[in-house]
Amino acid sequence: MTRPPPLLLASLSSILLVVLVLPSTVIFKTTPQLVQFFTIQQPPPERTPPNPVPAGARPPPKKTAGNTTIQQPPAERTPPNPVPGARPPPPKKTAGNTSTEAEQGSEKPGPYHDWEHFDGDYNEMMRNLKIYVYPDVHQNSSPFSNIFLPRTNLKKLGNYYSEHAFKTALLSSPLLTSRPEEAHFFYMPFSINLMRYDGRLHSVESINEFVGRYTDRISSEFAFWNASGGADHLYVYCHSVGRDVASSHEGLLNNAIQVTCSSGYSQKLYVSHKDVALPQVWPRPDPDDRVLNPPDARDRLVFFAGRKQNARVREKLIALWGNDTSMAIYSNNRSLPYEEGFRRSRYCLSVKGYEVNTARVSDAIHFGCIPVIISDYYDLPLNNVLDWSKFSVIINEQDVEFLKEILLSISEETYLTMYNNLHLVRRHFAWHTPPENFDSFYMTAYQLWLRRGLHRLSY
Repeated sequence: MTRPPPLLLASLSSILLVVLVLPSTVIFKTTPQLVQFFTIQQPPPERTPPNPVPAGARPPPKKTAGNTTIQQPPAERTPPNPVPGARPPPPKKTAGNTSTEAEQGSEKPGPYHDWEHFDGDYNEMMRNLKIYVYPDVHQNSSPFSNIFLPRTNLKKLGNYYSEHAFKTALLSSPLLTSRPEEAHFFYMPFSINLMRYDGRLHSVESINEFVGRYTDRISSEFAFWNASGGADHLYVYCHSVGRDVASSHEGLLNNAIQVTCSSGYSQKLYVSHKDVALPQVWPRPDPDDRVLNPPDARDRLVFFAGRKQNARVREKLIALWGNDTSMAIYSNNRSLPYEEGFRRSRYCLSVKGYEVNTARVSDAIHFGCIPVIISDYYDLPLNNVLDWSKFSVIINEQDVEFLKEILLSISEETYLTMYNNLHLVRRHFAWHTPPENFDSFYMTAYQLWLRRGLHRLSY
């Protein structure tokens, strides 16, 4: 049999290849056109914000799959104290729990960042925190005993009341220990306020030198200061002179804790993560014994009384609003008595003077008047526990010209929520001897508790 020529074989092979490959090629090209893939987009899960919706604000609208916006009505809010102006009922407590029903659960509206977390940590503090006081506080025979001994009459101390109230409360509290080895903190009990009235120490330089020598003495007589370099030691003051005493001693400057009313971020020698802002409180009757004036009995929008010479922002405030009849703003010759102004006004101003702090904040809280704080760089007391936006208004000093516009823009619902929140925070701005649960002493002690756990040498 004759073999076909090579050229013929090559032609037949090409034809066969086309026949075999062509259908595959057609199928390959048409297959993507016939098969389609559909992706079903699932809506993201609804997230619950970590903090409640601010008072007076509407929750964000929910969207359907068709991208149609459905306006949801605002969630019904239950105020912590249902009847504005009425005295709140006694707190209901359960065994081992210091919280009230109004405070249970951080998801409920209220003046706290996270009540549940705070309440648990606070109770742990009450069980464990111990503070040692150096023995000078008991030594009557010391030539400077007047500087260290607790005052028995605190009602005439005015702006410096908190400095002395802390000492007397600590000495009568279960947090006090006579065993330094179990102490978390060591309290140096000198009084800056009383030094100012001592003829031997009245100048700033003399006070600084005295505190420096005292620190050197306790570091040589006791082992506690040297074990931590003074980082677990504290001193308390409300007069601005106390801020300067740290400059007299390197350990006081860099390590020791200032518990101070003059707590400003812009203040020299004040370090917010190390030092503690002390509530500045005037000696007032127990807030639990006073029924607040209800909102409908407050016929003034704003009240302020203070010397305008103390700061430029006060001068600007008086110039802008001193003649506004809807406000009661006075520098001199006020026609409305001081306490009456707090009772009859909706908003009470605390305006920066020589220092960022004034006792008007606690006075406003005490009388149920919403504090309006006009003081830049003020490290507000207890601000890691309390959400100040829930019971006060904070305005920049440069915005004082918009004061009336800002306050009139606050809705009635928001105002009533803030007013009711004042009922919950009032107890934190009152001192007692012996101290009472959640009062100024224990709330300040909690700030110290948050600063515990320092590494130190053994004694």
